[in-house]
Amino acid sequence: QVQLMESGGGSVQAGGSLRLSCAASKDVHCMAWFRQGQGKEREGVAARTNSDMTTYEPSVKGRFTISKDNFENTLYLKMSSLKPEDTAMYYCAAAIYPLAAVRLLRSEAYKYWGQGTQVTVSS
Repeated sequence: QVQLMESGGGSVQAGGSLRLSCAASKDVHCMAWFRQGQGKEREGVAARTNSDMTTYEPSVKGRFTISKDNFENTLYLKMSSLKPEDTAMYYCAAAIYPLAAVRLLRSEAYKYWGQGTQVTVSS
């Protein structure tokens, strides 16, 4: 089993920044961030493989950066220029096997999930 623990969420004004962290109990092949806003479906935000390939949802590309501390098995999501539409519960996810590139932002590809951390952006 893989345990994931997110932290770093909070309330910020539009244009502000936050950095989310996700600590994994084991080294994993792929890790990703997902989010789900009120009344919206869960969507992939950013993903990173253990070979350092990354992919982003188009609406966050250029504003969000995903990175990983391999020694600490910790995934980060640096968010800047936050917008009210970024408001959501953010979840960390992990897979222990390689994923095809087209599956990196698909929630069904991930078995392990954190409990979520809330991000609220006010206008």
